[in-house]
Amino acid sequence: MIEVQKIVKSFGSLTVLKEVDIRIPPEKVVAIVGPSGAGKTTLLQVMGTLSKPDSGRVLIDGVDLSVFNDKALAAYRNQNIGFVFQFHHLLPEFTALENVCIPGFIGRHPKGKVEKKAKELLSFLGLENRMEHKPAELSGGEQQRVAVARALINQPKVIFADEPSGNLDSKNKQELHQLFFTLRDELKQTFVIVTHDKELAGMADVELTMNDGRFV
Repeated sequence: MIEVQKIVKSFGSLTVLKEVDIRIPPEKVVAIVGPSGAGKTTLLQVMGTLSKPDSGRVLIDGVDLSVFNDKALAAYRNQNIGFVFQFHHLLPEFTALENVCIPGFIGRHPKGKVEKKAKELLSFLGLENRMEHKPAELSGGEQQRVAVARALINQPKVIFADEPSGNLDSKNKQELHQLFFTLRDELKQTFVIVTHDKELAGMADVELTMNDGRFV
């Protein structure tokens, strides 16, 4: 589903990714673990097209992303990739429903269709009574579920998550972790998650360990 081939990424004289090779299977929850500074987040950003490698290729369903220009990459990312981060990055002036709709509107999908899908996702995630609330009126766990719904709105091929439960208390953390597996089973969703959370890593279908810019 995702194939990473000989990815090298440096920042100045520091080489963060050292010819990384990896295959990510579809419809699985894949956890990437390892010490801070191992290159996990950098790899996630490269796979998610947020950062370009110095060399190597990323293929998603056989599509070579290295041949795309910036405009084509942005369009591909909007339609095929979802993101969930440790901090929710919700826009504070918009309601939960509006936040979820934004990627659909950017993708120029019909307004009514996007809003219908957003309401379905928020209801599926247990937020049917919170759609008109702004982020400041939601708990941390609710905000993160809104972020998950936003990531799902364009029915992406894969969701990349960077420490998604790192800012949550234990109850909300467990609920979010279970949600990933529910989405895997019910929506056939693929997740690639960078995490320091041992519980989540232990639950994952595949656990991969990075150290010093390589998988070990």
